[in-house]
Amino acid sequence: MFANPTALLYDTLPPPINTLDDILAVVFTGPSEALPEDLKRSPFYVRRKAIFDALTWLKLNHPDYSDLDMQKTVDNLSLYPEGGIPVNMDYQFAESNKIPEATGLDNTEFEDGTASGPCPFRVHGLTEKQVTHMGLDEMKIHALQFINTGGNALQIEHGSQMESIYNNVQLYPKMFPWLFPYGAGGVGTSSLSESEHLKHLLLYHDKRFQVDPEFSLIAFSHHSIKSSTTGSHILTHDQ
Repeated sequence: MFANPTALLYDTLPPPINTLDDILAVVFTGPSEALPEDLKRSPFYVRRKAIFDALTWLKLNHPDYSDLDMQKTVDNLSLYPEGGIPVNMDYQFAESNKIPEATGLDNTEFEDGTASGPCPFRVHGLTEKQVTHMGLDEMKIHALQFINTGGNALQIEHGSQMESIYNNVQLYPKMFPWLFPYGAGGVGTSSLSESEHLKHLLLYHDKRFQVDPEFSLIAFSHHSIKSSTTGSHILTHDQ
């Protein structure tokens, strides 16, 4: 496992608004331009106060955000909208929301979507529910379709040194920040043994560690690796 150089990506949060256009853009395609009410349901919609409240909470409660410069945060947020999409939006008229090159011969409907309800536009992408049931080859096909139709991708390089699974109390908090929202409580931070600490986490009252699809598998794999390396021995025989 390699660490992602997040400190090199963002030395301040949120990033300056003029840098967002370099990595993110919103394109609406359809018979009519999206209304302000539609934009509020878009995943790109941000609220200045909500961002400030979240970063203030992280600085007070999460040790990895203790060096966050709140003055720079306020300065950057002053250029963000009170509520809206902070990147350029481009509208392209189209009679149908389908991509001809990506439409099957048996797909004869005029367009994809619903004929009624409060969703006049759709968001292109893969949801977690879709990816969970996809095989590797199917993921590659979707990725190639996205690139071949003009999609862009942001590449983030990882650190040069691998992260150790031994005596690394920040390993799990950094791998699973949604399970450790305070950045604390990693394995090795208490008087419990590793096995006892993992058992304690898996029996946590809200079952967040139990229901996470990856934590149990990764923790068990690490525990097995450590057990096999420390529990083996070599026998020699003199001739």
